Amino acid sequence: MAKFRVGRVGEQIKKEISSIIQTELKDPRIGFITVTGVDVTNDLSLAKVYLSILGSEEQKEETLKAIGRANGFLRSELGRRVKLRHTPVMEFRFDSSIAYGSHIEGLLQQINKDSLES
Repeated sequence: MAKFRVGRVGEQIKKEISSIIQTELKDPRIGFITVTGVDVTNDLSLAKVYLSILGSEEQKEETLKAIGRANGFLRSELGRRVKLRHTPVMEFRFDSSIAYGSHIEGLLQQINKDSLES
């Protein structure tokens, strides 16, 4: 039963963090961000937030640094919006799965194009 709660809390954190980043953060270093997932520990003390960031490697690093600096604000806002006894500590990580999927799709299209030419 506890696993279901952890999953629900993770989805709620994902929704709220995405909303806070889109509407509340006004840092110009923060580019286009998508919150792709949240892994929450069983005791709800730590939440790993996975972000997909659009842009060059330098822009991605700057955005991740800016999000890291806004961690306290994000955590306090999350605490106001999600009613938990303790707000989880958040770690922000870069999620490269979307870029990897796009790369694989490009390779498959190239293979398909080469096979049609042969």
